[in-house]
Amino acid sequence: MSYAGYVALAYAVFVLVLAWDFLAPRVQLRRHQREARNRLARAQRTQAPADGEELSR
Repeated sequence: MSYAGYVALAYAVFVLVLAWDFLAPRVQLRRHQREARNRLARAQRTQAPADGEELSR
């Protein structure tokens, strides 16, 4: 491999790592937000009876 090829490959690897460092936290944040929304929806469904369905003695 020539020196130019080595430098081009080094820059390509650098750009890939930079892109990964940029995208990975955003993907993880979206996943955590989706999980939190799902947990909240699940908790709201199982928490209390719907309006008008209150139990009485």
